[in-house]
Amino acid sequence: MTKRRSRGDGGLHWDERRQRWIATANLGFDPSGKRIVRRGSGKTKTEAKNKLKEVLRDYEDGLAIAPTNYTVADAVNDWLAYGLAGRDPRTVENCTYLSRKHVVPALGARKLRDLSAEDVDRWLAAKAKVLGTRTLQAVHSCLNRSVKRAMARDKVKRNVVELCAVPQGQAGRPSKALTFVQAGAVLKAAEGTSMYAYIVVALLTGARTEELRALTWDHLFLKGRPDADPPQPPHMAVWRSVRRGGDTKTRKSRRTLALPARCVEALWRQFEDQGWERLAAGNDWEEHGLVFASAVGKPLDATNVRRAFRVALKAVEGIEADDWTPRELRHSFVSLLSDRGVPLEEISRLVGHSGTAVTEEVYRKQIRPVIQTGAVVMDGIFKRGLER
Repeated sequence: MTKRRSRGDGGLHWDERRQRWIATANLGFDPSGKRIVRRGSGKTKTEAKNKLKEVLRDYEDGLAIAPTNYTVADAVNDWLAYGLAGRDPRTVENCTYLSRKHVVPALGARKLRDLSAEDVDRWLAAKAKVLGTRTLQAVHSCLNRSVKRAMARDKVKRNVVELCAVPQGQAGRPSKALTFVQAGAVLKAAEGTSMYAYIVVALLTGARTEELRALTWDHLFLKGRPDADPPQPPHMAVWRSVRRGGDTKTRKSRRTLALPARCVEALWRQFEDQGWERLAAGNDWEEHGLVFASAVGKPLDATNVRRAFRVALKAVEGIEADDWTPRELRHSFVSLLSDRGVPLEEISRLVGHSGTAVTEEVYRKQIRPVIQTGAVVMDGIFKRGLER
């Protein structure tokens, strides 16, 4: 005679409609008084019993028991919906793209409780063949944080993603720097375009693109302060960026830079051109006080700048415009200063790095052991080589 199950052991019955054995477990009541029932199904009694044992084992371990059909995609979607609250919109957009593009298609259908470290290792190995190392680290982070959130909410016992190391990905596109001759050709080709002042300031000061897009006229002192003690030359205060909260990348990124004469000239022209744009836009103009803005005063995004920059480069002979990005004007600034003898410590201060290690690591192909300083050197370079 079949032994009767003890109270709390759950039940086992045949479901005629589904043509499967169903194991059930009553796990008490939720805060609203509704009975908590979890089910496991199988084609055989043994399979259904094993599912029931797994449910009961999880319950004894103190888990609230995730539905047996809770998948990796469910965990990722939950993290995207609730785990990124308060983050910068661009961070949310980037995490969403990486998760939808790389995580969900490959692992999304896998039941979370069945996800193994081997599954993650194979997934990372496959992605390492097509993704760069930094992107690989980012997609691993998306999955890791999703599963960690699910584990904190009793959807799974442990986070197997944390057990998996990120392999080496594909080499990224190496950054480039303009030579002196190329820099002169770029400045000449950019004249008359909407990007002229931006290119001049980026190339001759080394400011980051996110710093220039947030630069306001209030932070520009094109006449300098000759009455100050000591007198101050024309300069700009790099104190803001388009990052969340408006802060610069690091504390040391907040800096005040003297402006080479060519920058001052280009910025006065920019000020005049923007006045005409404001007049032409009329009521459509949105005043944000930005030095570099759209034709109606709106902030520029990275795509706007990259597109306009490449258009300006198309007239430069010997340069493939689509192979260059605005941030490489910053690399070019470092390279030109290094070639003219500016020491590494001074270059680090000018570009707002927290230390020389970052400058040396990123720009090690251009850095030389040298001696001198920023705006004065740039003035000398471009006055001698680019007289009009």
